[in-house]
Amino acid sequence: MTAAQLPGYEHLYSGKVRDLYAPLGPTGRPVDDRLLLVASDRISAYDWVLDTPIPDKGVVLTRLSLWWFDQLADLVPNHVVSTDVPDAVSGRAVLVRRLEMLKVEAVARAYLTGGGLEEYVEKGTVSGIPLPEGLTDGSRLAEPIFTPSTKAPLGEHDQPMTPEQVDAEIGADLAAEVSELTCAILARGNELAAERGILIADTKVEFGLGPGDRDARGGLVLADEVLTPDSSRFWPAAAWRPGRVQPSYDKQFVRNWLTSPESGWSRSSGEAPPPLPEQVVAETRAKYVEVFELFTGETF
Repeated sequence: MTAAQLPGYEHLYSGKVRDLYAPLGPTGRPVDDRLLLVASDRISAYDWVLDTPIPDKGVVLTRLSLWWFDQLADLVPNHVVSTDVPDAVSGRAVLVRRLEMLKVEAVARAYLTGGGLEEYVEKGTVSGIPLPEGLTDGSRLAEPIFTPSTKAPLGEHDQPMTPEQVDAEIGADLAAEVSELTCAILARGNELAAERGILIADTKVEFGLGPGDRDARGGLVLADEVLTPDSSRFWPAAAWRPGRVQPSYDKQFVRNWLTSPESGWSRSSGEAPPPLPEQVVAETRAKYVEVFELFTGETF
């Protein structure tokens, strides 16, 4: 499944992975306080939406996010109103509050890897934050750090933001709250992950504000998805070895294939990535399902 036409809903927008709809009211006009968020099976990498979907991926993302929303309920409210959705998108969609979304990708890192590692190698910093010398791929950080990025339009690249840029975008008080809460979510995630033999290297979350919440401390609402294989790096703890690319339960497997000689693709080419081979699709699906089952204890 890559898209859906839904009677009784108006399609508003399709992002890299999710499709957004507005429920239609009795007059046939969209209601102004609710949205239907549908997770497709599309997968993105390096700011490209790939041609090849991953079967059941949207269901995994939705069910795992719902589980995490419950685990984080004492830390932050979330946007979910109901899981009573049309049959065509059952299991992969939720009815949510319509929020004013912050124009910041809230990222926290507990380990050094990915884009953070690239900046560290070049400058010794991540999002302008100085880090100790001698760190390598997979190094554990002394404490989680907040490394936000821009929310680029579809097809463009997110860019790292310094603390000063975040303050200018959303205000210093709200920026401090977002930073604190993002790191708290990652810390809580790692507490539960440790019980399951998993390390969460980093994660991206999104926050919104309800009407009248901008000036109220505690007004942040956790939205979109949380601690999924799309938004986070999950590593098996027993296999963690700094100084190398870590085995993972997430879409890093797809990224690794795309940048391997086997794919024949270059990130610098400006061309769209090639379709994924069947084996990569099957192994990616298996990784998503495995981490869902490890966290929730449920059989997919």
